[in-house]
Amino acid sequence: MTTELLAVRDLTVRRGSTVALDGVTAELPAGAVTALVGPNGAGKSTLLDVLAGVLPPTAGRVERRRGTSVAYVPQRSAVSAHLPLTVADTLAMGRWRDRGPWRRLRRSDRDLVAACAERLGLTPLLGRPLSAVSGGQRQRALVAQGLVARADVLLVDEPTAGVDAVTQEALLAALRAEAERGAVVLHATHEDAAVAHADAVLALDQGRVVDAPAVSPGRR
Repeated sequence: MTTELLAVRDLTVRRGSTVALDGVTAELPAGAVTALVGPNGAGKSTLLDVLAGVLPPTAGRVERRRGTSVAYVPQRSAVSAHLPLTVADTLAMGRWRDRGPWRRLRRSDRDLVAACAERLGLTPLLGRPLSAVSGGQRQRALVAQGLVARADVLLVDEPTAGVDAVTQEALLAALRAEAERGAVVLHATHEDAAVAHADAVLALDQGRVVDAPAVSPGRR
């Protein structure tokens, strides 16, 4: 593996008697957006969990250079709507890997939070409870938290599911910006527009890599 790639080799994951991933091998380039596609139950979220380090593989391996940092943004449905956090708190959590939980942010951290909030149209909402904003705004806040982390690898599960066209455009532009600064960006999606904006497509079906569906390229 080169230092420019995140890769998985012969990755297998079993959940009880179910094989969630079956011999998956793939390379994910830095500086590019890769769309992870497939039907429900194909293994997309499982692959993201393994790449994020929250689920150990049964067999095979993840290859990445030493010291690679990873930010993982789950689906908003996986995050309680009742957490006692403001939108600003949510974004600031993106700095925890560097600063430690609940430590005072530096000026550079605050500037980064402000910039990411501005990018995703969250500036007017920073003081509001996360539980009090709309689903699309909440999704933007979770993605912005991932941007604030400034990680080498950004993993996002269904960032554009159920959001309006304006939010979708903002989220896809944010993922593009992360790739342009050199990050590996991988996001699971069922949306044709999100696939069309990607540089590469990784398709799964029943836990195996399959040929990617043909989608007309969108605006890069």
